[in-house]
Amino acid sequence: MSHALHRLCDLVGILPDYYDIWGHRHETSDAARRALLGAMGIACADEAACAQSIQAWQEMPWRRKLPPVQVAPADAPIALSIHLPEREAGQVCTWRLALENGHQMAGHCTPGSLEHGEARELDGEPWREYRLYLPPIDDSGYHRLELDLAEETRNLPLIVHPTHCHQPPCIAEGGRVWGLSVQLYGVRSQRNWGMGDFGDLSHLLAWAAQAGAAFVGVNPLHALYPHNPLHISPYSPSSRQFVNTLYLDVEAVPGFADCAEARQAVAEKAFQTKLQSLRDATLIDHAGVAEAKGRILPLLYRHFRSAHLAQNSARAQAFRAFQAQFGEDLRRFALYQALQAHLHAHDGELWGWPVWPEAWRDPASPEVRAFAAEHAERIEYFEYLQWLAEEQLAALRAQAEQLGLGIGLYQDLAVGVDKGGAETWANHDLFALEARTGCPPDDFNPRGQDWGLPPWQPHRLREAGYASYIAALRANMRHAGALRLDHVMGLMRLYWVPPGMQGDEGAYLTYPFADLLGILALESRRNQCLIVGEDLGTVPDEVRHKLHEYGVLSYKLFYFEREPDGAFRAPGLFPAQSLVAASTHDLATLKGFWQSADITLREQLKLYPSEQLRQAQTAGRDADRWRLLQALERDGLLPEGIPANPAEVPELTPALIQAIHQRLARSPAQLFIVQAEDMLGEAEQANLPGTVDEHPNWRRKLSVALEAWPSDARAAGMVGRQGGAG
Repeated sequence: MSHALHRLCDLVGILPDYYDIWGHRHETSDAARRALLGAMGIACADEAACAQSIQAWQEMPWRRKLPPVQVAPADAPIALSIHLPEREAGQVCTWRLALENGHQMAGHCTPGSLEHGEARELDGEPWREYRLYLPPIDDSGYHRLELDLAEETRNLPLIVHPTHCHQPPCIAEGGRVWGLSVQLYGVRSQRNWGMGDFGDLSHLLAWAAQAGAAFVGVNPLHALYPHNPLHISPYSPSSRQFVNTLYLDVEAVPGFADCAEARQAVAEKAFQTKLQSLRDATLIDHAGVAEAKGRILPLLYRHFRSAHLAQNSARAQAFRAFQAQFGEDLRRFALYQALQAHLHAHDGELWGWPVWPEAWRDPASPEVRAFAAEHAERIEYFEYLQWLAEEQLAALRAQAEQLGLGIGLYQDLAVGVDKGGAETWANHDLFALEARTGCPPDDFNPRGQDWGLPPWQPHRLREAGYASYIAALRANMRHAGALRLDHVMGLMRLYWVPPGMQGDEGAYLTYPFADLLGILALESRRNQCLIVGEDLGTVPDEVRHKLHEYGVLSYKLFYFEREPDGAFRAPGLFPAQSLVAASTHDLATLKGFWQSADITLREQLKLYPSEQLRQAQTAGRDADRWRLLQALERDGLLPEGIPANPAEVPELTPALIQAIHQRLARSPAQLFIVQAEDMLGEAEQANLPGTVDEHPNWRRKLSVALEAWPSDARAAGMVGRQGGAG
């Protein structure tokens, strides 16, 4: 059985082993192999089952005759594999290629006269692979190839892509720019409703332009769960194709000024008191924000129905055009939100569609269709909210362009989605729902990480023509000048945790890297969007080289860029094709790093697997402070009055924080990012990996209101030191 099992895993793409960050080899166990195959719906219970699955997998491309999709670079011949019975090889085959721009190409061939490939017997008769070479196509895009094979016509999506992602003019020919990153929800202002919103983001863009920055980076804006505002991780979304509408600036919605009922409700003393309480709170009250916005937005929708939809106004027509543009994806997303809210209201235990009554789990079931007909207005309400988000994001991109920001919005695409959300409900078959993505053991996670996100099944994604992947890219590039791909290594391989197993018992699965990277380049160019690949940790050289070749920026963090002896890497040694930053949302802020606040917190929460590891990290942090002071002194950046060899740990002053950033700004990296928490001297990090409720993840607000930034000495000092990155 072992040989058949291993052969099946090789075919499917389950890797036999991997090497961890310490260089130790981990072999994939047979138990993990079987569990992962089972999660993919592939029979492997015994040797006979494995043999049958091997046969079915090998025969799949033959029975299809044509591949489900062909992805190819522009300006190169396209080799198309056709599988046919040999008895059909002598018949003339006509092909027609409809390009996306409307142009057409056509030709014909006799398969038997083409280059021959593999041969096999199928259903008792001989078959053969024939290779049809199409001429190079100059126009990148989504084309369609149609072939007449014997007495049937087959269609093939043909995706032709450029071999380089978009590069904005501001970083061409050695240009370097800097920007600010914020956790948008955590922006404090005098006008928002208790969490940062798109109105605040507009003010941030204006601040960035005045400060000489080229972009503002934000956390993922993906849709979460309106029925459960406490599900707040932006990296565990319901859908990556749509937006978390708690970010809506309610008072900026067109129609708010005309809706007397909404204005009166907002003006009520009790409502204003509630808003002020939400603004003043130290931590974000997500439920309170959702309640406040959830009271006013339905009033605006009702006003929109009467004032616009009933009159078929220009605004109504714009909404109908939005519905038509996003079609079935939008309808299913809104339908999911309406269904989940409806079912959860009757049973609070129904956290997502996997625990719904059986009849509701299929989007095409008669019960779901009946619900959609009965609750059409409620479904349209959720479509309306997405339209408002689309309008506000479009306005932000236009504002960035008008302000002359070289990049504008820098958005973030999460590596996966939550199991119970809209994206998995709408596309059950694409996901291995019982497996979870994660990563192998490391210093902080000796049992590995389990992110709880069901992965795409690579072969199912390809069979669907990569439609969901394309939709996710488009949704997050449409209004962005740059996009960060979380865990970019997932384009080539992704670590799966098997059902019923721990994080250190997983294995890697391969993905169609060339196809996914090519589509990324195509969407990047179409949306004029720079790509940053989060490539921290152990990443195969093949991935790094190919990303570099395609113009994807590497992601470099100050904490991790070290020499073999542990010294911080000199800025001049950072690669030019990269984004450099001091820290990120999952790591300690500079102040937290300096004070060892992250180590203390992990100790308090008993997250260290051993006292030895805690002591080692404590000693390492003590050494890091000394190393950093030494590096700043060598570079002539050590602030006056701070010795390079202090007897005691000096205070991390704003001047010292600014010196660290000035050092990073001297690197040749094309992008340099300043984290708002570091600019303002915050000690607490946004998220502490390995915790859920033990730590207030995704709830922290910045200590300084946005309106006070222009007069804040720390912000002014940071801005004044970024000239070297321009």
